[in-house]
Amino acid sequence: QVQLVESGGGLVQPGGSLRLSCTASGSIFSFYVMGWYRQAPGKQRELVARITSGDTTTYADSVKGRFTITRDNAKMTVSLQMNNLKPEDTAVYYCNLVSLGRDYYWGQGTQVTVSS
Repeated sequence: QVQLVESGGGLVQPGGSLRLSCTASGSIFSFYVMGWYRQAPGKQRELVARITSGDTTTYADSVKGRFTITRDNAKMTVSLQMNNLKPEDTAVYYCNLVSLGRDYYWGQGTQVTVSS
C-alpha cells in the first residue's frame, strides 16, 4: 500500500503565498512522476504541476511563473510553492504519484482558498 499525506493548504488573501507538501510512504521507494492536481467546485480535476524523477517539470499555463514544484527523492516528498495567488486558484489540491509500474496514487486533498 502507498499513502500520500498532504499539508499546507489554507486561506490566503489575493497576492499571497502558500506552500503545499506531499510525502509518500508505504511500499514505494521511487516514482516516475509526482505532481499536483486541483479541482474547483463544478469543474473537472486539472493538472497544476508535475515533476519526474529526472527533474522534468510541467506546469499548467495558468500557473506558469507563479508556482514552482520541487521534489526530494530521498524523502519521497514533492512540494508546490504558490506565489501571487489569485481567487481562481481556489480549489481542493490533490497530490498524485505515478509509480515506475505506472500505478496511480492520490492524496486525500487539501483545500486552498484565495479570498479577501
